[in-house]
Amino acid sequence: MSETNQATSETSQAMSNNSQAAVELQDVTRVYQQGKIQVHALRGLTLTIEKGEFTAVCGPSGSGKTTMLNLVGALDRPTSGSILLDGQDINQLNRKDRSTVRRDRIGFVFQAYNLMPVLTAYENAELVMWAQGVDLGKRRERVMALLAEVGLEGMEDRMPSELSGGQQQRVAIARAIAPEPSVVLADEPTANVDSETADKLLDLMEKLNREHGVTFVFSTHDPKVMERARRLVRLVDGSIASDEVR
Repeated sequence: MSETNQATSETSQAMSNNSQAAVELQDVTRVYQQGKIQVHALRGLTLTIEKGEFTAVCGPSGSGKTTMLNLVGALDRPTSGSILLDGQDINQLNRKDRSTVRRDRIGFVFQAYNLMPVLTAYENAELVMWAQGVDLGKRRERVMALLAEVGLEGMEDRMPSELSGGQQQRVAIARAIAPEPSVVLADEPTANVDSETADKLLDLMEKLNREHGVTFVFSTHDPKVMERARRLVRLVDGSIASDEVR
């Protein structure tokens, strides 16, 4: 283990001992086979994300950012190592239980919004809660409150095609936090919007983090996101190059 990774490991362990972790990556590697070539996307990554963090993971293309988010989001499995969500090793779960973890405990905000085009803003925002079988009355109360909080009051019945890019991303954020997940993973959430809209989206996510304790982990190239993050983790060639808490 390099000195940087060792120091990061010790820092993560100390933080984990002092407060409750939302996510822990323990000596995680991910190796892809491309023909006869092995590509090491992550190399012994050890990192702890505490509840309530507002963390950005950055680095050049191919550094391992998206691979890390896919592993934490239970969309992929590591080659070796452990990934713990609220202390539970999600790699030990079967396919059905991993699907349940993704639905109930992880919120996703994607670069391309990933809204259902045939559903209204309200229906998109309630989708995860509907899949969970939450009572209609409770669902409606929470979704209406969330849409108002993200600035979409009065737009509940609009289709995605009737919303701007920034408004669609606000629906996606409401959908992500509606089921009160352990962590929200945001993959380049400001990439497809203009600078002013990006600022407003970051204001919103900071507010949700500050007032509701929502844990955010971003994968980003955007300097705006990096500037706002209270912790900045830089990856290079699948390893942690720096880990700055502000």
